[in-house]
Amino acid sequence: QGQLVESGGGLVQAGSSLTLSCTVSGRTGTMGWFRQTPKKGREFVAAITWNGLSSIYADFVKGRFTISADGAKNTVTLQMNDLTSEDTAVYYCAGRGSSVTVLSRDRSQYRYWGQGTQVTVSS
Repeated sequence: QGQLVESGGGLVQAGSSLTLSCTVSGRTGTMGWFRQTPKKGREFVAAITWNGLSSIYADFVKGRFTISADGAKNTVTLQMNDLTSEDTAVYYCAGRGSSVTVLSRDRSQYRYWGQGTQVTVSS
């Protein structure tokens, strides 16, 4: 069973950068980042395979965010650049399941979830 713990959230100004980390224990399968706001609900941000060879992104990322995975450290990272107030949300990392190697944008396909970390971007 996978357990996920996010870190790295905080309050930053528009145009700044922030790095989120997700530390994983257990087998979690391919990993994703989602974010949640009252207005939009929980939406897909990015996903990656543990070998780092395949990744997908939401269209709104527009090259600003980069997801990476380090299997040796059991960590998945989301580097976020050029942040705007629209990026304000609670960010969650998620795992699809111990034997899953296929990427997905669908939150219903993820079995394990972290507790979330707040990112607030002031304009």
